[in-house]
Amino acid sequence: MVIVVGSGAGGATVARELALAGIPVTVIEKGPSIEPKNAFHQYEPSEDGMDLLKTACVGGSTVVSAGNGVRVLEDELKSMGVNISSELDEVEDELQVGVLPDTHFGKGTKLLMEAAESLDIPVSKMPKFIRVDECKPCGKCSLGCPKDAKWSSRDYMKEAQQAGAELYSNCRVTELLVKDGQLKGVKLVHSADADNPDFETFLESETVVLASGAVETPRLLQKAGIEAGKNFFMDTFITVGGILNKIKFNKEVQMNALIKMDNFILAPHFSSFLAQELEERGAKDKDILGLMVKIADEPSGRVEQDGIIQTNTLQDVRYLAEGAAVAGSILSAAGVKPDTIVSTHPRGAHPGGTAAVGDIVDENLETTIKGLYVADASVLPVPPGAPPILTILALAKRLARHIIQKKSD
Repeated sequence: MVIVVGSGAGGATVARELALAGIPVTVIEKGPSIEPKNAFHQYEPSEDGMDLLKTACVGGSTVVSAGNGVRVLEDELKSMGVNISSELDEVEDELQVGVLPDTHFGKGTKLLMEAAESLDIPVSKMPKFIRVDECKPCGKCSLGCPKDAKWSSRDYMKEAQQAGAELYSNCRVTELLVKDGQLKGVKLVHSADADNPDFETFLESETVVLASGAVETPRLLQKAGIEAGKNFFMDTFITVGGILNKIKFNKEVQMNALIKMDNFILAPHFSSFLAQELEERGAKDKDILGLMVKIADEPSGRVEQDGIIQTNTLQDVRYLAEGAAVAGSILSAAGVKPDTIVSTHPRGAHPGGTAAVGDIVDENLETTIKGLYVADASVLPVPPGAPPILTILALAKRLARHIIQKKSD
């Protein structure tokens, strides 16, 4: 049996591929199984001093993603002996990645795209993994799709279970069981409910795949004696926006366009924090037009057992400021009142780097403990500065094939 810890992009993919190959697999997920429309309830509290967006539920953060399907770090990984080009092609085909039709572009996004073009700033449509026939634009992608029109790892988990995989939700792995350098399994705790208090149990296996995210994965590795947790990054972003009366941008498909610059990317993005900032001027959610500024922040942080240490470097601040200036120019050209333009505080969306390829795991994503693998954003060697879901899926497919081959030898 293979144990997979986490049911997000990496964990669900590994489980699906192994189960389809006839290999017994058990997935352990610390969060509950929920309907996508309720996913916003599963955002986890941030560590002190930072605002990091991540969720705990079956499907992980894919359930609250904006459905953006971009290829990132393909060349960087290839230079390290990890070629995922064919897996990326496969993932794009399975998720039917592509741009949405004009029917799914709202007035606000169109205005921003036209404004960028008028300033000679190249802009393109964002590739998405959204089922167009099921999508009724409502602006709630990052809260959990009410129509379940967006691919998420829940889809892969359903396929895995249909092929025989077991899923334990509301269970948290607390420790890897290692004896004399040999992997023996995991120790886990079942979450408390009204009738069943927490209790601890064990699952035995000589093959474990950690896919619990770039915060929890390194903490488990540290307990097993592996010095993970360094080089933490989180693709820091801000949202810059202002007042354009009754634009109703908050009801549009979010991040439906993409502007790639040398040091940052921009994408149309609504944030309720902007409305809070502009409340005294009478602005409501329907009156806000915004652009996200996202950077590949320097991997200067680290994850420890009792917290995350992360500060923005001077370069991070400079890139955010550059992006905010460009965003302000585009917003003004789109008709936003210049004296209303404000910014949110910095937040993080794509934590990674804490068990990187070439440092903590090898080209097969295996640690120094035989049979212990990592299949989440922890293994990314550098910050992508863009959504890494496709890359994580491709890495997980490649890892699953490696495990299948080893099981057949």
